[in-house]
Order: sequence, then C-alpha cells, then structure tokens
Amino acid sequence: MNNNHDYIIVGSGAGGSAAAYHLAQAGKRVLLLEKGESLPIDGSTLDVDKVVHQGLFKSHEPWSDKDGNTVTPEEYFNLGGKTKWYGAALLRFSPDEFEADEKHQCRAWPIAYRDLEPYYAQAEKLLGVRQFEIEPDLRRIADRLRRNGGGWQVEPLPLGLAPEITDCPEEAGHYDGFASSRGLKADAQHVFLDQLRSLPNFELVTSAAVERFIPAESAPRRIDGVVDQKGRHFLAGKVLLAAGALHSPRLLQDYLAATGLSKNLPCSRMVGRNYKHHLLTALLAVTFSPQTDLLRKTILLLNDKLPHSSVQPLGFGSDVISTLFPGFIPGWMARQVGSRAYGFFLQTEDGSDESNRVLARANGAQRPQLDYDPARLPAAVKEHRSLVRVLSRSLLSAGFLPLAKPIPLAGTAHACGTMITGNDPAISVVDANGKVHGMENLYVVDGSILPRSSRENPSLSIYAWALRVADKLEKNANQ
Repeated sequence: MNNNHDYIIVGSGAGGSAAAYHLAQAGKRVLLLEKGESLPIDGSTLDVDKVVHQGLFKSHEPWSDKDGNTVTPEEYFNLGGKTKWYGAALLRFSPDEFEADEKHQCRAWPIAYRDLEPYYAQAEKLLGVRQFEIEPDLRRIADRLRRNGGGWQVEPLPLGLAPEITDCPEEAGHYDGFASSRGLKADAQHVFLDQLRSLPNFELVTSAAVERFIPAESAPRRIDGVVDQKGRHFLAGKVLLAAGALHSPRLLQDYLAATGLSKNLPCSRMVGRNYKHHLLTALLAVTFSPQTDLLRKTILLLNDKLPHSSVQPLGFGSDVISTLFPGFIPGWMARQVGSRAYGFFLQTEDGSDESNRVLARANGAQRPQLDYDPARLPAAVKEHRSLVRVLSRSLLSAGFLPLAKPIPLAGTAHACGTMITGNDPAISVVDANGKVHGMENLYVVDGSILPRSSRENPSLSIYAWALRVADKLEKNANQ
C-alpha cells in the first residue's frame, strides 16, 4: 500500500490532468492513475490506415445498447485521454447555457458563467488558444453562405494548436481525430502532465486500470483509496474521478452496490443518468474544384434560427474525407470526389433525459450498457433535422452538392452527463464544488458533471471545471 498522497486522480484526460496540474503546482502530493499507456511518437498516430481503417488506438470495449445489441463506443485509453485525439476546438459555453431551458430539456448549472469565467481564462492561457486565418477555399464557401440569405453568421474558431503547425503539412492535415507526434496540439499530456514530471510531489502511474474504491472501515461514505486490476492498493485523503462520462459512473455504481449505499445515498439513483453526446452529423460539400486548404477548421457557423446548434469544418483533407463516403463507392472514386469536398461537423445540444443513461451492469449482464434514445429529446431532434436541412439547402444554392452522414451511438467524442452537478441530490450527483452528494471525500472533475452539453465542444469547460474544483480544494485545505 502507498499512503503518501493527498489526492488520487483517476484518469488523465482534460479534467484529470488539469486538476493534477493545479494541485501539484500548489505543493499537494498527487498520484494520477491512467488505465492506458503513452501513445507512440513514431508517426503512427497520424497514419490514416492505422487510425481510421484499423482503429488501432481505440479501446474496442463491447457495450450493449438499449435493445441489447452490441455497440463499441469510440473511446481511447491512453495518457492524455481523448484530448490527444480531439479536434482542438476550445470554446467557452455562453452565459445563457448555464441556465435551464425547459423547452429543450436542458438542466441549469448550480453556478453561473461568471463563476467559471476566471478558469476559462486560465485554461485558455495554459492551452495557448488562438485563432488562425481563414483559408481561401473556406472563405469562398463562407462568403457564399452569408450572401444567400440563409441567416448564417461566421465567427473565428479558437483552437489549441501551435502556430508552427502550418509549417508541417502532415500534422496540419491530420489533427482532427489524430494525435500529434510533435506536440503541436494542446492536449492534456503535453500542456499539463509533462510540466509536472520533475516535481517530487507528483506521481504518474500508467497501465493502472482502477477496479474499485476502498471504503473506510465502518464508514463507506469515505473512500480510503483505490485498487487497480493488478491488485495494487493506493491510498489518499481525497479521490478525484476523471475517467470520463462513460466510465466514472460505472466505478461509483459498483461501489454503491457493494457497500449498500445505493439504498440510502441521496444521489445514488442519479448516478449514470442524463447521458448526453450531442446530436451529430458529418456533412460533405462536394464541388467540381479541388479543395486545397490545409487546416480547414478555422471558423464556426451559427444561425439565430437554430440556437442550440453550431457548424464547424472538419479539420482534415481528402485522404480522410474519402473514408466518409458509403462503402459501396469504389476507393478510387471516393478519393477523387473527396479531393473536391469540404467536410462539416454539425452538432446540436441534446438536452437531458434521466432514461438516457450508463449502467455498469444491466440486468445482470457482464458488459456495460449505453441506454440512449434521441427520441426522448424531441426538441433536439427537430432542431438537428432543421440544421441538416437548412445547411444542405444553403450549400446547394451556393453551388455545392451536400451529402450527410449521421454520427451513430458509438460516436462518443462529446460524451458528457451521467454525474451532473446541481444543488439537489435528488436530481444531481455532485455539488457546485464537485463533491459527490453525501460522500465525504469523493470528487468528479470530468465531463460527466456537465448538466448541459452546449451547442459547442465541451473540452474547454471540462478543463475550466477541473481547475475550479482543484482551486477550491487547495484553498479549503489551507484554511
């Protein structure tokens, strides 16, 4: 057993790494446990065949959907978590997205935008968030969309990319859905964890899949530490969950069942509920002219008629775009058409429904279940259909052939909810400071706490939340 830590953090994605960074820099003794290993830096994480066709770096963990069918979520178990693979879009939620929207089935945060704003600013500075100049092909598309009367507004897209990425075409054309081998993307490992390696009060253990919590003797509302799948025991004063929206609730569900707390902990019924992952569609705009932009993903498209939705370009070129065409299209044809296509990523906030949930073990089954049905969220479905239709018409009138491909249940890049924050333990899991309702020393710092998914990417809000929770833990410990 190792009892030399103030904090154990489970998971090294956005939330876990940001919390570890703040606490370790403040002199706290921090142990970070990561299920996976470091990714290779030999260029294989930029290889389309290995990443896209073979899915070499994905977890391949089988789940069941609501009907019992097998589904394999597109999850990654590696140091830095999904931040190694994300498209580097780092946007703040808007102030109104901290409030409830009953018509869209959106829950309110227990805090306001102003409470998170300082941590947004801190995260942006640490991550080196910047804007890039819009490239020629995309500028022509955006100008046509603005002129055709569809109500489209164009905003610059803040990105966590190094400015010199444009000098490296291989990286610049493969950052959205690929992991940088040169540190040109602001992922959690590169920005936060690599800065801590020389600190004597910080310890990182990879290949440490946490299997269960250790309850304090005769006091299960307090957790003494964790046990990993190798049987190793790690002890600490506080535990921070950061395993992600699909995995953190499963650890807590198992613990509550094993200790009997599932019967009397006020928030136990809510653990795993209110799963969200945006309603998502990839849309290709095909034209006769070759599209030669490099970064591509430099703007955000918004429309006042679609207040819960946004559109951003896909940050990759023809070699990846060609993989989005239906399988019956010959490869040579897909590559030819792909070189004349621009990709767009359409997303709509999907709201919350308690029946959309993650279950560690459904009906005694050994595999976890992802019970999600967008039909439970009719307002979101209606708006997303309108989003696809309106953008398709706008592109068509601008001279492009639109081809849409919905992202299925397995597309969990924006997974959030399942342990949402709120003041009432009857309808939430963690309080406004990240502590699980009714537990003495268990906190959550990943995307599972998000009561809303916003119309934009959640990464920056996860970073900001984790920095805020860590800051409050440090200040309370020093009082």
